[in-house]
Amino acid sequence: MTAAQRAMTALASWPNLVSGAPRCAVGRSFGIAGAPETLAYELVHFHSDAAADVCLTRAAVDRLRPQLAGSTAIRMRPGASWITVLLDCDVDVALLLTLVSVGLKAHDDACAAAFRADRDSAFAGRPAPPCDWEPAALRLPAPKVPAPAGPPAAERRGFLAAVGRLIPHGH
Repeated sequence: MTAAQRAMTALASWPNLVSGAPRCAVGRSFGIAGAPETLAYELVHFHSDAAADVCLTRAAVDRLRPQLAGSTAIRMRPGASWITVLLDCDVDVALLLTLVSVGLKAHDDACAAAFRADRDSAFAGRPAPPCDWEPAALRLPAPKVPAPAGPPAAERRGFLAAVGRLIPHGH
């Protein structure tokens, strides 16, 4: 079972989420139920077995940006409400599930603020912003991680060469 399949299985058990086809028409989506057989608000899209997009508010993305930027499993675009989580292992699945929970909380907070401002009827039917998914072939490559300090790769032998391949960031 892939990491994406494990994540979808976990999300399917959440009582406040339903599954359906995403508006972008690629993959599978989980979100808050609307009219029968529809999603009123999409929270997560699985476009492939390698990644999932999570809808957070821009305020939540901005608030979490320093922590998210430190993760090699996260891809963010400036000004976007959607972030991408690369799914490779169980830690990535746990990160995704945590971010879906943050997305639910951000949506609930926005609904509560709209209700307090007496705008609940206008907010209730508002869908999530459209995801910015595009095929992996069109995505910009991930930034290069600088090589660890020390002798050039050609001069490294044995253990040091292996560490350089396994831990390119020098930790």
